[in-house]
Amino acid sequence: MRLRAVATGLIVLTAFSAGLYAKKKAPLKAPAQMPEMTGDRKVLHALNRLTFGARPGDLEAVNQKGLDLWIEQQLHPKDIPENPVLEAKLAPLDTLRMTNAELARHYPTPQMVKAMVDGKEPFPVDRETRYLVEKLVARVQRREAADKAGQADPGDLNAKGISDAWQLDDRQRQVLENGKPPEQVALLESMPPAEQYDILDSFPNGPRQRLYPLASPELRRKIQIFNGPVQVVNQDLSDGKLLRAIYSNRQLEEVLTDFWYNHFNVFLDKGADRYMVTTYERDVIRPHVLGHFEDLLLATAQSPAMLFFLDNWQSRAPSPRPNVRNQQGLNENYGRELMELHTLGVDGGYTQQDVTEVARCFTGWTIREPNLRGQNGGGGFEFNEKIHDKGEKRVLGITIPAGGGMGDGLKVLDILAHHPSTAHFISKSLAIRFVSDSPPEELVRTMAKTYMKTDGDLLEVMRTMIHAPEFWDPANFRSKIKSPLEMVASAVRAVNGDIDYAQALTGQLNQLGEPLYRKLEPTGYSNAGADWTNSASLLARMNFAMALAKGKVPGVKVDPAQFSIVMDASKIERNILLTEASPAARDAIQTGLEQQQDLGALAAGLTLGSPDFQRR
Repeated sequence: MRLRAVATGLIVLTAFSAGLYAKKKAPLKAPAQMPEMTGDRKVLHALNRLTFGARPGDLEAVNQKGLDLWIEQQLHPKDIPENPVLEAKLAPLDTLRMTNAELARHYPTPQMVKAMVDGKEPFPVDRETRYLVEKLVARVQRREAADKAGQADPGDLNAKGISDAWQLDDRQRQVLENGKPPEQVALLESMPPAEQYDILDSFPNGPRQRLYPLASPELRRKIQIFNGPVQVVNQDLSDGKLLRAIYSNRQLEEVLTDFWYNHFNVFLDKGADRYMVTTYERDVIRPHVLGHFEDLLLATAQSPAMLFFLDNWQSRAPSPRPNVRNQQGLNENYGRELMELHTLGVDGGYTQQDVTEVARCFTGWTIREPNLRGQNGGGGFEFNEKIHDKGEKRVLGITIPAGGGMGDGLKVLDILAHHPSTAHFISKSLAIRFVSDSPPEELVRTMAKTYMKTDGDLLEVMRTMIHAPEFWDPANFRSKIKSPLEMVASAVRAVNGDIDYAQALTGQLNQLGEPLYRKLEPTGYSNAGADWTNSASLLARMNFAMALAKGKVPGVKVDPAQFSIVMDASKIERNILLTEASPAARDAIQTGLEQQQDLGALAAGLTLGSPDFQRR
């Protein structure tokens, strides 16, 4: 069966590839009388562009509500009651609600655990967290002792030591040492938390991981922690993004949160940002996605996550005394990216001298509590007058007088937020994400005018774009290739998948080239769909689509009854695409079906992997 499935994928891959790579050209300039989509196609286009993909029933629900009213509600997400299913699935992800310092205390890095062993860091006060950390400390001490003796860590060899940890009867010992994973999970679930920690600590990593799919969310949490506490923080971030993309009723807010995070990208794996990205997305990006751009710009500029990522926290004015050696000096990283990526754009009219002057203005914008910077990022924003360059600056032809202090940076943000180049760059970036990889210049200018007229009101800029005729140009229907996140989320939504745990989905995104929060470059992930096309990713997308439709993605439940074999392929295609498949896609799907029995799940998988579904 596996060989037949591979053969099927290879047979249809060429046909699908031709459809996916075919480029649709958007008009360079809007004609006076531009045709618009009508009926269901218009509603489906809105669902494709303003959400992470349509779910079964969404087309009918939007038609019943009225498209204009639905759009207006999406532009005001706080007025939309959130999906209780989403809230229940987010509840176990406690790190999403913690401060930076709380994250570090509850989920310490190996270095922090070692510091506790050496007496350089205090133990947590919380009882359960302290107990867990004590187990991790004991593990460090045990491994150090084994290393000194030239022996392997006995805890890494087998699970035989568990019988000595607690008073267990013979049956319990037998289950824990030799039982099957379902039996072991059932026994663990019946034990108090302290006993669970002890038992899990005695399991090697492989047997412990085999318990994960069968465990309750609470027990899964403990299993995750033993894989590395800080990894829980990282996994929660990715799980939370996927859960929101798939379940949230506030779909446009989720799409915009992803857009603006990439616009103001911070790389998760850079030092203290492992702890600061959680609050960065939650408290800096999300609240401002439909607010005024200047507020979003200021929030990112003062975020410890951004200050750390682009090194501005250690940027300082040169010493006025020539014999005093300045260890750090001026750092221009943030000043450069602020203008090139965040505001004006690479062609926005600034010079290298402007970069230097902006960097001078932001000296002293740093992170308080320096003892927390390297380990857990617990500090917040502060302005340090002592390391600020107090001299006169000149930015984009505007003189900033000497002695302005923190106001120098605020003045720069004000200049940039109100600059015409920023209005154009932000408008074009949004149009690339929502309209076309090559958006019509007339549309971008119209959006930029709204930006300037409304003082950078992003809600009004979005409204201008959505109601512009260019947005509804028939040439734009399914013209943009989905990013991996869009593809995975939309596929799960299309088949009404229910997520029990999301690790397999985040792993799929890694394979497809979009590991969440891990774009090293400050550019963030691309909004141009064409940047996500290559033959390797196309095959990986097809494999994921087939696995999802057959219910073979771990942690994701898909009801096979919806693909009953009594349904013909065309009905399955329409149920997923919410419209008729294109002739090329229909022929390729039929070719794939001819290689095997006419199975509904196979038709669904081929539809999810088709060019029609890969485009939005």
